[in-house]
Amino acid sequence: MTQPDDRRRRVEDACAELILTGEPVTFDAVADRAALGRATLYRNPELRAVVEEHRAHGREAHTLSGLAGEIAHLRTAVETLAATVRRHEEELRRLRKLKSPRR
Repeated sequence: MTQPDDRRRRVEDACAELILTGEPVTFDAVADRAALGRATLYRNPELRAVVEEHRAHGREAHTLSGLAGEIAHLRTAVETLAATVRRHEEELRRLRKLKSPRR
């Protein structure tokens, strides 16, 4: 695992732990749990985005509108995935038909 990947994983893990324990996701708390400097989190755009995303979800996680938004997002993701599976199944049928020997 490369250093940037390791840092991102540590930040993701720290954010998840904070949310699970009901603690606020702050740059100080994430930096402490991830064993990184707070300045590193602020200066690295990818790490900063991870923390900010978890902060937003952490605040919304326990509200009805937050849950409704998450359900809508998941429903859209499942519908998109189902459409992709259907498209792949159709393609497989077409390829099998082309491959089968003609008698």
